[in-house]
Amino acid sequence: MANPEGNVFQLGLGRAAANFAPLSPLGFLPRAASIYPERVAMIHGDRRIVYRDFDLRTRRLASALARRGIGPGDTVSAVLPNVPATLDAHFGVPMIGAVLNTINTRLDARTIAYILEHGEAKVLLTDREFAPTVGPALEKLRRKPLVIEVDDALYQGPGDRLGEVEYEAFLATGSDDFAWTPPADESAPITLNYTSGTTGNPKGVVYHHRGAFLESVGNIMMWPLPPRAVYLWTLPMFHCNGWCYTWAVTAMAGTHVCLRRIDPPLVFQLIVRERVTHMCGAPTVLTMLIQTPPEQRTRFEQVVELETGGSSPPVKVIRAMSEMGFNVTHLYGLTEVHGPSTLCAPQEAWETLELAERAEKVARQGVRYPTLDGQMVADPKTLRPVAADGRTIGEVMLRGNTVMLGYLKDRAATDAAFEGGWFHTGDLAVQHPDGYMEIKDRAKDIIISGGENISSIDVEIALNRHPAVMMSAVVARPDEKWGETPCAFVQLRPDGQATAEELIAFCRDNLPHFAVPKTVVFGNLPTTSTGKVQKYTLRERARAL
Repeated sequence: MANPEGNVFQLGLGRAAANFAPLSPLGFLPRAASIYPERVAMIHGDRRIVYRDFDLRTRRLASALARRGIGPGDTVSAVLPNVPATLDAHFGVPMIGAVLNTINTRLDARTIAYILEHGEAKVLLTDREFAPTVGPALEKLRRKPLVIEVDDALYQGPGDRLGEVEYEAFLATGSDDFAWTPPADESAPITLNYTSGTTGNPKGVVYHHRGAFLESVGNIMMWPLPPRAVYLWTLPMFHCNGWCYTWAVTAMAGTHVCLRRIDPPLVFQLIVRERVTHMCGAPTVLTMLIQTPPEQRTRFEQVVELETGGSSPPVKVIRAMSEMGFNVTHLYGLTEVHGPSTLCAPQEAWETLELAERAEKVARQGVRYPTLDGQMVADPKTLRPVAADGRTIGEVMLRGNTVMLGYLKDRAATDAAFEGGWFHTGDLAVQHPDGYMEIKDRAKDIIISGGENISSIDVEIALNRHPAVMMSAVVARPDEKWGETPCAFVQLRPDGQATAEELIAFCRDNLPHFAVPKTVVFGNLPTTSTGKVQKYTLRERARAL
């Protein structure tokens, strides 16, 4: 008999305390601590912290902050390297409803001051290595936060102590028995991350508990990240909260091997000593490892899984990393989507391909995470997907639970980014017939020469194929006749030799004539602390030539 009330599944069924809990990554730590209390959670030099103590440290931090009046909606900022305190903060700060703001350690004083003011930081965790910039930044503030000094024994360099209290002493004021409660609303803010701010002031990107949880799960699924993984922190924890691996590794009760800075010989030593299984890094990290003299490399027996994002790794880089024992996986993402959103998922058929052909496949950005609802390459005005022909360029559009809440205090920018129900990335790409996406450029990096659109990435790929080239970056240089022409900045291999004329001739054999660089400049490429090439710096140099 039909139900006169309507849908039978609407009768007495629904959300209840027994069948629903707001998603948050904060529960990963107490679970790991209860199951594996004696498992090593963090390694920093000779120091080892087990999961029981990791959990207690975060409770003490949360309690100590609460006793100082910090609570829901307050911002706790951190200018810290990859040290245990940074991991503590990823759990302890949001345990009391506060928002963690990890700041790029290589920013200048003006930008740090802007972020602290814009984010309304109530507390700042810092390290004396960064006193030369943090000190002047604090002097610029109208209202100074409580400054807590993380005194890391592994740092022996110069730097003034800025903190009113030392971090371990501050933890001692907290309680081991602090009873924190999960967020009532899974869309509540969890962290605040700022974009690079290459033009104007950086934007504050607000992450949420649901997004951080699902991004962590997506990382675990897509890499995949197994239980008891040993993860080496060659990626800054301030970059998209370490691509959310601060939470993901903890979820799998893995071991975090902390690293203050990239020191290639030390990286190799740690891989051997700690039996590292996983690590992430920008393409420049791969280049640094490859350029490490053989006598400074420590050989290891295990295969180390390595994720990289940013520019596509050239064939020679993939080959060199493979020969050293690394399995490279390429991915794509942005600050606005909690880090990685897209991964080049390997296909069994690729295993039989020649290395060069396989490298072309794995260098593509790939397919969306299962925790992301939608990804398309589309016309930004009509929102219609472009043809999946590997040639037609459109803008990358993303949507789903791992997209940010929005830009802090910038409703106009948020509305523009979310126009049409999709997040507009500003990245230009093509869609291949097999469903894999390949980034061609940032919209702002397209070079328009004589009416022709030139992908700077296509030119870089051609240059990187030259045996003497380690890496390259191509930007537009103003030109009276053509409007713009490609200007190539090239970093040669340590043993590489090539002239500008040789590289131009090489490109002429591998590119359309209008895409061939008219100018070649040699030298090391400027990069951000996350390893991305600073194209805005190169554009300034090109304009000054």
